[in-house]
Amino acid sequence: MKAPKNWPAPALVAAAFILTAWAATLAVNWPGHLSYDSILQLQQGRSGLYNNWHPPVMAWLLGLGDALVPGAGLFVALDCVLAFGALAALVALNPARTTWLATAVALATVLSPQLLLYQGLVWKDILFADAAIAGFASLGWAAARWEVLRFRIALLGASTLLLVLAALTRQNGMVLLPCAGAALGWIAARQGTSRLRATGWGAGFLVGALGLTAGATALLDLRSDGNSGPQEQVRLLQAYDLSGALAQRPDLPLTALADDPKLEQVLRTVGARLYTPVRNDPIASSPDFQTAMEDADPDEVGAQWRLTMGSHPWLYLRLRAAAFYWVFATPDIVAARPVFTGIEGPAPQMKALSISPRRDARDHLLENYSKAFFGTPVFSHVTFAILAAAGLVLLLRRRRPADIAVAAMLAGAFVFTASFFFISISSDYRYLYMPDLSALAALLYLAADAKSAIEGTP
Repeated sequence: MKAPKNWPAPALVAAAFILTAWAATLAVNWPGHLSYDSILQLQQGRSGLYNNWHPPVMAWLLGLGDALVPGAGLFVALDCVLAFGALAALVALNPARTTWLATAVALATVLSPQLLLYQGLVWKDILFADAAIAGFASLGWAAARWEVLRFRIALLGASTLLLVLAALTRQNGMVLLPCAGAALGWIAARQGTSRLRATGWGAGFLVGALGLTAGATALLDLRSDGNSGPQEQVRLLQAYDLSGALAQRPDLPLTALADDPKLEQVLRTVGARLYTPVRNDPIASSPDFQTAMEDADPDEVGAQWRLTMGSHPWLYLRLRAAAFYWVFATPDIVAARPVFTGIEGPAPQMKALSISPRRDARDHLLENYSKAFFGTPVFSHVTFAILAAAGLVLLLRRRRPADIAVAAMLAGAFVFTASFFFISISSDYRYLYMPDLSALAALLYLAADAKSAIEGTP
């Protein structure tokens, strides 16, 4: 890579925007915005005892940062380094070809709430997105510097670790690993490697990443409190679907719950009455529902869900389509809760952490700035999906080695988005933050050499 002093003016300005925005974003958000879940995870990180209802790796990282500087400030700094570092790395891939269009895209990107505000939010969705984008950027650099073995190995190692971090942060983020493995195999083939060896590169990456994910999960589980968060989340999803089915078809039989009339009654009354495709909170927060679920046989809900949805597949698809529509299309942006600033959480945990609630002038300014974009394409997953689809077409037409890595990032974002058809129980905007950020990163990368991207020439 050429020294920055030899870069053309557009590349220098674009890099300056990104680096300045990194410092500004860290400054205006420090020490981060913490919601209810953030406070619980910070407490777990400080105590060293993790609840895997939330990703243990999140609590572990928060604990590491908290041990050095109390609070979540260093965690926020890590997020910012990953996000802005990935954007800068994509610009630096081809600095000599960078145009003023890339400079404009860089400025618009770093001024968007997706960067200016979201990088200060202590949420797993932000860490997942940042680690994923940085992982694919590292893969792109490995493709561009393939001929230098030490660079290639180091960059592939960084890509593996970052994508493993992403997979540990969100369970359905595992879908990114096969996309990265397939991309690496394709990149190796494009570099002149034999088909067999190229397949070996891709398969080795995937197996190694899966092995690291499994190993890290096992190590983190050693500090688990013993509760199975993922299993409880699956039961909650199944009960949510059953409530929706009963809301549409009150006469549906619940034969698998014959031995638990209390749970059946709660699902038929409370569940059906409170069901909404927008989110599961009204049902989940009901004391009657909570008591019935706690007393129920853990296998009964799953058995009834399988029986009902297997017998009524079209009803299941309608329910899932409605939930997916709300999380992807966000027809009511306010209901999607895309903006959060300040610090709030359960009083006992905040007292134990010596953290006070916060809603200061800076928080209000960030909130008002972000809300000014409500009703615009800036807060539209659909808009970013269209940008990502167009970018994917351009990347697959041009097919530079690094293009394959960026294309895999976008393909992984689409698969990740599609997974919410089956698991969505809430329309929170942040759940699909990674696809939005990947679209912005790909747009910046393509804008650096827009002419060849449009013409499809190397």
